[in-house]
Amino acid sequence: MRAKILYVEDDPNLGFVTKDNLELNNYEIVHCTDGLSGWRAFEATHCDLCVLDVMLPEMDGFSLAKRIRDVDAQVPILFLTARSLQEDKLHGLRLGGDDYLTKPFSMEELMLKIEIFLRRSTRKVYNIKEAVGSQIGTYLFDFQKLTLKNTTHSHTLTYREAEVLRYLAERPNEVVKRNDMLKAIWGDDDYFMGRSLDVFISRLRKYLLADPSLKIESIHGVGFRFNDY
Repeated sequence: MRAKILYVEDDPNLGFVTKDNLELNNYEIVHCTDGLSGWRAFEATHCDLCVLDVMLPEMDGFSLAKRIRDVDAQVPILFLTARSLQEDKLHGLRLGGDDYLTKPFSMEELMLKIEIFLRRSTRKVYNIKEAVGSQIGTYLFDFQKLTLKNTTHSHTLTYREAEVLRYLAERPNEVVKRNDMLKAIWGDDDYFMGRSLDVFISRLRKYLLADPSLKIESIHGVGFRFNDY
């Protein structure tokens, strides 16, 4: 079956060209031109991925992403924006977005990001045991279901959160270089991706607070160490 993508973009020219290119690559596209109709479309149909412009009429992309995250913590969200400010990008990530493309962007880059997200969301074999989940301290981490649970706490993770936790959990008590981690998960190690990683590390630290034996330690100038005592 073709992957279904919710694409919300109010620029008619960019919207037409992008939708046409995505359909030529065998994706099923639900195209909306404002945030409110995008939300209604998301409520009405299952989507495998959301591509959201930030500056939208009726409801902006950030507000739309927040609504989506309130009901679905798993669907990947990719923001498209003309904004270049780091704080705007980080704000989107804090709301639950998974990645960003700054306009103008190339269709090749958009296609690659979509392909990576969809491939990761349907992949069946990982080093972290998926069939029954993997024990991390007192938590059971199920990468396939994107869940992290113990007897008192339950968290549904985004794809990025799960990828970061998996990377660290597969290397317990080892110093993990930041650049290696960025390249493995994002495919790049530029400044913005580094700031993005910090956002996800901060979220994971909060999720793991219920187990004092687990700690994601920052190693200054190098990276991180996932302490699992």
